[in-house]
Amino acid sequence: MQLKKTYSTIIKQEAKRLGFDFCGISKAEFLEEEAPRVEKWLKEQKHGKMEYMENHFDKRLNPTLLVDGAKSVVSLLYNYYPKQTQNTDLPKISKYAYGEDYHDVIKKKLKEFLFTLKEKIGDVNGRAFVDSAPVLDKAWAKKSGLGWIGKNANLINKKQGSFFFIAELIIDVDLEYDGPIKDYCGTCTKCIDACPTSAIVEPYVVDGSKCISYLTIELKEAIPLEFASKMDNWAFGCDVCQDVCPWNSFSEFHNEPKFTNNTGMLQFSTADWENMNEELFSVVFKGSAVKRTKYKGLKRNIEFLKIK
Repeated sequence: MQLKKTYSTIIKQEAKRLGFDFCGISKAEFLEEEAPRVEKWLKEQKHGKMEYMENHFDKRLNPTLLVDGAKSVVSLLYNYYPKQTQNTDLPKISKYAYGEDYHDVIKKKLKEFLFTLKEKIGDVNGRAFVDSAPVLDKAWAKKSGLGWIGKNANLINKKQGSFFFIAELIIDVDLEYDGPIKDYCGTCTKCIDACPTSAIVEPYVVDGSKCISYLTIELKEAIPLEFASKMDNWAFGCDVCQDVCPWNSFSEFHNEPKFTNNTGMLQFSTADWENMNEELFSVVFKGSAVKRTKYKGLKRNIEFLKIK
């Protein structure tokens, strides 16, 4: 028991040293509560054209199938709430994509994290995940007490809101486990009321096929005309359901230099957006998460915003 406590303390201290704002630990086991919810969501086609969501169903729910001998899931939150703002009358980019691609920034930290644990604890085997592989990151963060799942289906932390990247280490070490906290959404429906495309079809359920983030990033074909004039100027991603959440009044600015935008994108004019060519796109969004939608996708999104 003392060893579990000691190891857990080492992990939480290392998380803090690496810049993670919150760290919680839960037992690596089958997610019984999530299984029927995920199955129903998929059956109702709320994942749109994201066929990959149908793959590896068992692995999504059971971390022991991802890491041999897995005993613990270490959940981590990394703040990306920016000081910088953008002109809301022009095409907008989701806050998480202002700087360098978070996958690269956080994955590097997680590799160092695992290396340090091997040095301090010993023979630690495991894998690191940042919004990659079939891992239900929000479910694990909730299970470890880092927050609750809000009505917008985002993880909300009571101290600092929801502008966080979620990452995990799944390791084969027994640790001291944290427990979940209660849901503090109460009777609030601000996120549901504010969603431009009515994607939050009921509290805690998002129809991904209607979500602006899905339409501007995941969807590779033409955006359905039913969403014309409902995009709220979003060219990549969407922050509406987070921006209106009262818990985000507690958000604190991040202090990660790599998440600061240095390309001038936030000062773009209407002409800059409309006349963007492939060369400029490559320069402005080099190393950015925006590259996921590619030049063709971003151009499609910007053109779609003109449809009234």
